[in-house]
Amino acid sequence: MASGGTASGSVGEAEASGPAAGTGAPKGAGSPDAADTTPEKTSGGGTGRRSAAAEALAAAVRAVESGERSAASFFNEPAPARRPAPAPAAPASAPAAPRPPQPRPGPAEGAVRAASRPRRGPDGEVPGAAGVRQVLTAGGAPESLAGRVAEVLGERAAEALREDPWQLLAVPGVRHDQADGFARALLGSECRPDDERRVRALTGWLLERAALEGHTALESGALRTALAKVSVPDPDEALRTVIADGEVLVFQDALDAPAAVRPAGDDSEEDAEQPVRILLGLDRYALAEESLADGLARLASTFSVPAVPAEGSADAEAADGPGAVHGPAAADWEKAAAAAPSASAAELLRTVAGHGLVAHSGGGAARAEPAALVAAARAMGLRAYAAAHSEDGRRRLAALIDADAAGDAAPSAVTVAGLLSGGEGPGRDEEGALELDVLTVLDAPQLDVETAAMLVESLPDGARLVLSGDPGVLWSAGPGRVFADLLAARRCPQVVSRTPDPGPVGELVSGIGIGELNQVEAPGKEVVIVPVRDPGEAVHRTVQLVADSVPRAIGVPPEGTQVITPGHGGAAGTRALNAALKERLNPGPGRFGGFDPGDRVAYTPAPGRTVLATVVSAEADGLRLDCGGTPVVVAREDVGELLRHGWAITAHQAAGSRWPAAVVVLPGDAVSALTRSWVYTAFSRGERHLSVVHGADAALPRAVAEIPFKDRTTRLRALLQAQVPPTSP
Repeated sequence: MASGGTASGSVGEAEASGPAAGTGAPKGAGSPDAADTTPEKTSGGGTGRRSAAAEALAAAVRAVESGERSAASFFNEPAPARRPAPAPAAPASAPAAPRPPQPRPGPAEGAVRAASRPRRGPDGEVPGAAGVRQVLTAGGAPESLAGRVAEVLGERAAEALREDPWQLLAVPGVRHDQADGFARALLGSECRPDDERRVRALTGWLLERAALEGHTALESGALRTALAKVSVPDPDEALRTVIADGEVLVFQDALDAPAAVRPAGDDSEEDAEQPVRILLGLDRYALAEESLADGLARLASTFSVPAVPAEGSADAEAADGPGAVHGPAAADWEKAAAAAPSASAAELLRTVAGHGLVAHSGGGAARAEPAALVAAARAMGLRAYAAAHSEDGRRRLAALIDADAAGDAAPSAVTVAGLLSGGEGPGRDEEGALELDVLTVLDAPQLDVETAAMLVESLPDGARLVLSGDPGVLWSAGPGRVFADLLAARRCPQVVSRTPDPGPVGELVSGIGIGELNQVEAPGKEVVIVPVRDPGEAVHRTVQLVADSVPRAIGVPPEGTQVITPGHGGAAGTRALNAALKERLNPGPGRFGGFDPGDRVAYTPAPGRTVLATVVSAEADGLRLDCGGTPVVVAREDVGELLRHGWAITAHQAAGSRWPAAVVVLPGDAVSALTRSWVYTAFSRGERHLSVVHGADAALPRAVAEIPFKDRTTRLRALLQAQVPPTSP
């Protein structure tokens, strides 16, 4: 393989001049087990508040896990109060029952949780922050947290903190030991490690931290272990408390796919008992996962016939029933499939003709297939749209769909956020449903469970949904593994593209997808490996590649090259790399909150959503950005929280976008973050060129071969298997 170019100058290694990533840490934090354990009653109430039913439920959970009781006996007992389970989906051979009217999200609710900021007073302060500042000072915490505490806890935040100091854990970035130190300062001798207020706050905090790692629930044993690590004296008692108080929901999740229906008269106890695991979770993610499963089951059972017969035929008359779906005839779909640009696109068209829910998988080149589906569906008179997660993905889709390339007044390529917010796409009907017939969502692995639930619930009965993506890439930044669970459940048709990604980069990435890190021939320097000895050299060589080597050898200017690294911290993380890249590519004093006009930035309008942009100017209201042609103004008070420099980003931030060239930095101090899916995602972001600044030594091939991904605990697969009949092979 070709080597990197020669150095053309030194690069400064100053710390990033942008905003600090962390939150102000409360002072006076200490180890929880050092708290005063004076045996006095706590103001949170004692265990006598729990009902006998809740005690029995918690005991039953432990009995099933230990093997003392069978799962079948547990299933026969009342479950904790929660939303009733939906009825099983109707079989494909029977008409689907009409769905009763139900509330749908309106345009203002959007696909992602917008970075909604509370109204500020004339002094720019969040209401209630002044009172919070006094409480924080009394507890030894920095006053700089006041605004964020008031945002999270509301105008009565000061009173809430006095009553329950551990509510400080609701503020993102606050650690458990910091909250313990704050509570000790306020409560004195009344502060105890087994205080029910502490137990409730820590349980919610642990589950929210698990959600940041992608889990929608945790196994009960894992949660008990986590509680013990944060010095909760009796984790079993703690779980009984939070279950009784309704702070945590309990679920039984089958370990294997549901067994086939047993023959009549077969009542063997062995078959009656199915292995389960006991999961605990927050209602927020439980309701989202169940709503998503309901919606997918509804779409999967919509179509009562394989395809709509020709109008006027006997089959057409028979299909005119309560569950019938109307649209183009089967012959129209077949004609469109015959004219498809590839065999895989034709297979996708034929599959979508007769199914309301389809999974489509493939690499970057396979994106042309759902684009061909949308173009063909539109030609047949259907309201068809394709949605991507980023503006870059939307533009690439538009270029693949002929109507958009010709300047269609109603573009069929949209972003997921724009579609659900009403800013892009067809809008909604009087019931709040999206006015469309076919929707294909690209980069489906990037769908978190809450966004996916809102998206699916917004689709009308009779719509066709295609979730399309590359199963090898990283899962969503938010909780859940929606696309992976849908594929694993095998409850809808799956179309696997046979279109390979071209060139040496495509060959390299294809091998990584199956666990092989192969050396590929790259006569045009399409793939370059640059070995480095330490993080400092990694930063130096990265700047050299972006500023000199790639423009000279490949012809890609610096603005067409994206740097990708495992994390934000460390000697070669995004902060260090962005500081060096800014000094070389756009030097300046950072006059506006650490930024200058011309800076590349990563803008985070909502948690888990990153938009890459360029700083245009500073105005009285804040910084004006160019987000791929869309102007955005970030308020001055939000700049430090919502903006980072963006010459270097993480693989999660890069997923869903591609650039002419990518430089992937693998410093030796970040090897623990490497997995096959991380490497696959990062290496596949460059279309024409990939440079790998390699300091990970043997950790790179080991990660590709032995560590496919960081697993997540979710419930969607089991929910789908319980609600939707298996797909015929």
